[in-house]
Amino acid sequence: MTHRILIALCVGLCFTPPAAAEQTRPNVVWVFVEDMSANFACYGETTIQTPHVDAMARQGVKFERAIATAPICSIFRSSIITGMYQTATGAHHHRSGRGELKIHLPEPVRPAPALFKRAGYHTTNISFSDFVRSDEQLEKNTKTRTAKTDYNFEWDKAMYDTTHWAARKDGQPFFCQVQLRGGKMRGHGTGNNWPKRVAKVLGSRTEAADVKLPAYLPDDPVIREDWAQYLDTCRYTDWEVGKILQRLEAAGVLDNTYVFFFTDHGVSHVRHKQFLYDGGVHVPLVVIGPGIEPGSVRPDVIGHIDITATSLALAGIEKPEWMQGDDVLADDYAPKLYVFSARDRADETVDHIRSVRSERFKYIRNFLPERPYLQPNRYKDGKPIVQTMRRLHKEGKLNAAQAKIMAETRPAEELYDTVADPDELHNLAGDPAYAETLAHMRAALEKWMVETNDRGRTPEPDAMYLSDMKAASYRPDVAPTNARAQVLHRNIALMKKWAAEGK
Repeated sequence: MTHRILIALCVGLCFTPPAAAEQTRPNVVWVFVEDMSANFACYGETTIQTPHVDAMARQGVKFERAIATAPICSIFRSSIITGMYQTATGAHHHRSGRGELKIHLPEPVRPAPALFKRAGYHTTNISFSDFVRSDEQLEKNTKTRTAKTDYNFEWDKAMYDTTHWAARKDGQPFFCQVQLRGGKMRGHGTGNNWPKRVAKVLGSRTEAADVKLPAYLPDDPVIREDWAQYLDTCRYTDWEVGKILQRLEAAGVLDNTYVFFFTDHGVSHVRHKQFLYDGGVHVPLVVIGPGIEPGSVRPDVIGHIDITATSLALAGIEKPEWMQGDDVLADDYAPKLYVFSARDRADETVDHIRSVRSERFKYIRNFLPERPYLQPNRYKDGKPIVQTMRRLHKEGKLNAAQAKIMAETRPAEELYDTVADPDELHNLAGDPAYAETLAHMRAALEKWMVETNDRGRTPEPDAMYLSDMKAASYRPDVAPTNARAQVLHRNIALMKKWAAEGK
């Protein structure tokens, strides 16, 4: 029996409809974590323990190769909330549509919360602290505030209710996005507040000496301490997951609730967030709920926009024809051969990268190969970890694997065997032995770009770029003498210069 047939059988076994006596409409909860890779014990992490996410994996289905369609938060959020590739809706540039010029979803596309609400669901998007509020607290106040959305398009605020899910109407099911700060909580290697918080809440912190760094990161005190603090965000997130499940159980709804645990992209680090290597796009995805076979493991590749279509299906809501994700728990689901990811402009920094991922191989197409991997970017260049990498590179202290991301140019194509080379360090694009694989994946990307109407095939209009650069969210300090404003203006000028040079 072939591997793919086994996967197909697993798809049918991973989900069984609830028994007739349990046919009330289920609730759906998205535990939505920021800036975190799959550094959980159930995914192979050995430095830390993550008992609550691991328990979810034992109780439900773990997807081993869930791939984000974008490695940056607003782009990811704009795609998962529609179940469509961000490149198909025009939401593919990070924090776009924030200035005078706006982005509107093409007709008849609607965000998933609007679809849930139209089907009679109570819908919320709330913080962790709001989600776990007790019944006693809700007796005083049932109002909630909408947590992070970060969508790159205009949307109707009414698609979210303003009352707590536990205060919904009798018999009404609910759809809730609960936002966890994840990797954003850490102090990036220098702060003390986060380690103190970890020690207070969890009873201990991860020591820098205990971490095992990826091969592409140097063994430097700043890098090591930052990674330890990052692993503690994973531990803290795991603790929050436990509290979320406890709250659902206390409300008596856990047995009738599908809980999706996932992150928006990989950890914010040198070659993770903003890049299409697995460190940026491989995310944890674990699902529990009625009818899901405990301990199921799915090795096939899926895209994170599949979460949207699957959630609708579990709620008995028909998937709209325009939605590009698939119900990966359907009995007739056929495992994908490839999934696709895209990275375009990040804040002021213009880029254009696409990738194709199979179970084994990763193909990356760099459409701007004459630019450095680490183009100037105010957000990323302000991080001590990036500053440390630049310093070590200048001092000649990085080995070949660590210096790869510091290159001033990139190959037009990259191909990696993610099984033999999980760090994606050995580019096979020029190896004749892999010519056929390269050709197939290149053709798949070209076909996908055409069939999905990839809007990144044409440059972002200057008017939209300048509109976003003028937006207050990009330049909270606009005084000409302000250092942050100067960095931003300098980077914008460089982007214009490179574009004019055709670089």
